[in-house]
Amino acid sequence: MPRIISLAALVLALGMAACVQKAPPELVQAVERLDRELTAAQGAEFAPEEYAKFVEHWTAVRGRMLAEPDVIRLPWEPNRLVAELLKVQEQGVLAVSTATRRREAEHQQAASRLTQLEERIQTFTGNLDTMGGRVVLGRRPVETELLAKQARSFFEQGQFARSQRASQQAAKLLDHQIERLGTELGRYADERRVTAWRNMVAQTVNWSRRHHGAAIVVSKADRRLFVYREGKAVASYPVSLGYNGILEKRYQGDGATPEGQYRIVRKRDRGDTKFHRALLLDYPNSQDRRRFQQARAAGALPPKASIGGQIEIHGGENRALSETLGCVQLENRQIDALFDLIEEGAPVTIVGALGLSNAVSLALAELEQTEEG
Repeated sequence: MPRIISLAALVLALGMAACVQKAPPELVQAVERLDRELTAAQGAEFAPEEYAKFVEHWTAVRGRMLAEPDVIRLPWEPNRLVAELLKVQEQGVLAVSTATRRREAEHQQAASRLTQLEERIQTFTGNLDTMGGRVVLGRRPVETELLAKQARSFFEQGQFARSQRASQQAAKLLDHQIERLGTELGRYADERRVTAWRNMVAQTVNWSRRHHGAAIVVSKADRRLFVYREGKAVASYPVSLGYNGILEKRYQGDGATPEGQYRIVRKRDRGDTKFHRALLLDYPNSQDRRRFQQARAAGALPPKASIGGQIEIHGGENRALSETLGCVQLENRQIDALFDLIEEGAPVTIVGALGLSNAVSLALAELEQTEEG
């Protein structure tokens, strides 16, 4: 029976040195480093195709290395394992480069969007408080701020795609709120409405001139009360309104401060009011009643809504009740001064604003400039 000679014995018999085909350790280590770098660079997310090719090829080569640790090759034969590892290394370098570049681009995009959002929210919050429109929006400003915080958290965790999605949601919610404010408070920037308010104020000032008496004008946008005597402003006080005071009053309990021309029907001194001192107005007047009936006929009021009353200009000591009624409130020392200046029967005109460049219209204009295109 013929003797079987192994390849190694044959090579030795021929007098030639045989080589064992092994992977150079430094090349294997280089590929392993690339594998770790790809994980750190989130290659599966930012370079999925390049990452998949690298993993597939590297897994196959590593499998061959484990299955055939000592492969004999002849001196003139190329080291195919080295060639394969070099190919894997090339794929790894490409995958790392692609993932790093795309990750950095998404990082920059997420950072820019998040910074823009946070700046918009800061501007929005400042203007919202200036115009007193927070209650108009309910919990939406809080929801927007929570989304922004979530976007910031995702960003700091390196989850840039999720950060951008949260930022986009917050930005859309912010746009909806700006639109809502424009609908509810746009009359402060409406030239016809402002002209009507100014005509009302002019009538009140003229009354004080003709009757040589004191009259009151309240600007809701500027949170200011003015006292006129003989056609000239003689005093001015800051005021606070109902919790929903910036809106037109529609029914009892809406927290809005009414707008119109009224009279002081009663001066309530200490002990005659729940407040420090108070000037009771003749709200609702005939115009208020007509508007209320029109709104009811149009179905714009709650079923059991009533028109209410007891609107006053008063001092402190019962702020919660004041905010519920939608009154005009001053500090006690200021209501004391006003109490001495004004008489029963004096006209009181409450308007949204005295001019187009009022606090509310300016705030709305600034907010509209921040809306995303």
